[in-house]
Amino acid sequence: MWIVTGATGFIGSALIWELNRHGEKNILAVDHVPPSERPEILKKRAYARFIQADKLFDELEDSALARSIKGVFHMGACSSTTETDEDFLRRNNIEYSQSAWEFCARMNIPLIYASSGACYGDGTKGFDDARNPADFTPLNLYGWSKLKFDIWAMTGHPAPPRWCGLRFFNVYGPNEYHKGEMSSVAFKAFNQIRATGRLRLFRSHHPDYRDGEQLRDFVYVKDIVRWMREMMETPSVASGIYNMGFGKARSWLDLAKNTFANVDQPLEIDWIEIPANIRNQYQYFTEAKMDRLFAQKLSRPQWSLEKGIADYVNSYLKQEDPYL
Repeated sequence: MWIVTGATGFIGSALIWELNRHGEKNILAVDHVPPSERPEILKKRAYARFIQADKLFDELEDSALARSIKGVFHMGACSSTTETDEDFLRRNNIEYSQSAWEFCARMNIPLIYASSGACYGDGTKGFDDARNPADFTPLNLYGWSKLKFDIWAMTGHPAPPRWCGLRFFNVYGPNEYHKGEMSSVAFKAFNQIRATGRLRLFRSHHPDYRDGEQLRDFVYVKDIVRWMREMMETPSVASGIYNMGFGKARSWLDLAKNTFANVDQPLEIDWIEIPANIRNQYQYFTEAKMDRLFAQKLSRPQWSLEKGIADYVNSYLKQEDPYL
């Protein structure tokens, strides 16, 4: 049996889709949010049972259940970059992750957990997953909580036999619809264009970047969950931190043009000012250094921005049922 935490969230539910595609149905789905509150997100998915996140480790006191677990995908966390409650983030993003780690170490099973590209802060020190995590300074408490756990994982605690911390970059794709302000610009762009025929984007306040040419590493969720499955299935994958991006930065204009094209509307953009309170923290470039992941002999990215946006818009966002 596999454990997937964050099962009613974006990446967790997409991972269950990927596991189901490969015949895996014996899955323990775990989340703070029950399927009854997001009935669409797991409606088409097969899994053995659902457990509330705060009950998981009590349930795992059952030695028979614990011994049946083959591996843990720990995607559950508070993923809001605007969260200001440090104690809440410590409980959800650090202490809960430590419990998952300690369970996997005790039971001698592999762990894959969600870190974040937010660990890299403003990007001035690069986006290298092989660099000492202590070198980076996140811009918000969410990034701080993810970096704290990465540092904890790498400082000599009894460890699972294999573990991988995944630093997600700009992930977009189906099943993100509940995320509100934290949803991808791809999803927001589709909704704005369908509603108004126009898209609002931040103008540039940096002399080296023209409006819309700010760069991000956009990665389709189907690439992410395929890599996660491959990592769990491949015993030769080395333990450690891995970036999860496409590996090539693209501009906001690239994303906008592809979204407009897939809804058959002409490009119409309204440039808006970056709010003064976040202007000094705004990132003009992110690009995941992917050498370490590719050295593990896993698959290469399969979803370019062009292919990913086309699939997302036409196979999901335009459909009556947009879920995986």
